[in-house]
Amino acid sequence: MLYLTIIGGAFIAWLILVLLFTPAIPYHIEADIDSASDHFIHVLESACQTRLEPGNRIEILTNGAKFYPAMLEAIRAARETVNMECYIFKTGVVGDQFIEALAERARAGVRVTLVMDAIGSFGAIRRSARPLREAGCRVEPYQRLRWYSLARLNNRTHRELLVVDGQVAFVGGAGIADWWMKPNVKGPVWRDTMARIEGPVVSDIQGVLSENWLECCGEIMTGPETYKPHRPVGESPAFAIKSSPADRATVSRVLFQTLIEAADECVMITTPYFLPDKAFRAAIHRTVTRGVRITVIVPGRDTDQRWVRLASRRMYGKLLKTGVRIFEYGGSMVHAKVLVVDNLWAVLGTTNLDNRSFEHNDEVNVAIRDELVARRLLDDFEVDLRRSSEVTLDAWHARPFLEKLVGPVAWILERQQ
Repeated sequence: MLYLTIIGGAFIAWLILVLLFTPAIPYHIEADIDSASDHFIHVLESACQTRLEPGNRIEILTNGAKFYPAMLEAIRAARETVNMECYIFKTGVVGDQFIEALAERARAGVRVTLVMDAIGSFGAIRRSARPLREAGCRVEPYQRLRWYSLARLNNRTHRELLVVDGQVAFVGGAGIADWWMKPNVKGPVWRDTMARIEGPVVSDIQGVLSENWLECCGEIMTGPETYKPHRPVGESPAFAIKSSPADRATVSRVLFQTLIEAADECVMITTPYFLPDKAFRAAIHRTVTRGVRITVIVPGRDTDQRWVRLASRRMYGKLLKTGVRIFEYGGSMVHAKVLVVDNLWAVLGTTNLDNRSFEHNDEVNVAIRDELVARRLLDDFEVDLRRSSEVTLDAWHARPFLEKLVGPVAWILERQQ
């Protein structure tokens, strides 16, 4: 028994070392690049293994009161397929509405497919899967806790996707839960953003969802009802950016790093979890030093992750000295994940500015090269700024003693959050 104890202890020690002390990748761009150039598009297409799809129609939906009715309307109008993927799917008023709508469509002969993360939707999978399966829906949990998959336990699907009839997609930061729709025990209604998308990029988004369905059950989606011909319906060129862990380097990190380092005028960031690693902070420093304005909106006291906020605030000092402006959102939890660069590029999806999104999770983003879409998101950004308080360097120095005390150990969250 002693040797088993020694082996077990050695394994745990090794695991801790790997999780906490593996050196970070020193990301940086090879050479300066203009975000408005055709070459920049070619770089993203090549480095992110995607393609810019022209001819899309994109509608920005602000907060649950806008995006949940639009999503439910699309589901209820489905004639062939409803494919959905959620990190968070919780039963409740909103969850029950989606279960009812999905089940009704399945009973009507529509093929309904749903992937739910086994951790993010823990506790709700059994309660929601049973009525859905009884109605004919296909439901699978992603990365269930099994002995042979423990090595991948830290890999979750953080994607929040809905594709209807292969023609309409919804992408953004929100899952399915009451706190995006009404006040509850978690506090006031959360602030979030989703996009309703039509056009050629929808097939690429469907391909992202199909990847996780394949991992769950081995089925490769191939039907013509799933992937529709590319027909332009609007004026917005867009990328679908699929990101999964691959030897720790992910496409989402390449996208965010390249866009920020290529900025020429301004960078506007809204993120619920702001824990940029050393290389990302260096990139921010280089960008600001070139004269680019960087403004960040993060949660204030109404955050759902107080320890993460403390870890985040630990690194504000150097960023503020560099010239970054940081605002803490007031009145509710801000969960939107939006990046706008030079009033031209807009990115929204599921990626947080932290190591978990960049290194561990399956993520999805849509990168849009359209001044009108960027302007629409900036309108929301300006409204959010008015609801936020700016963090000054003096205020940061005067933060509570307990918060300063947490700093020396907060780097653990920086690596894993």
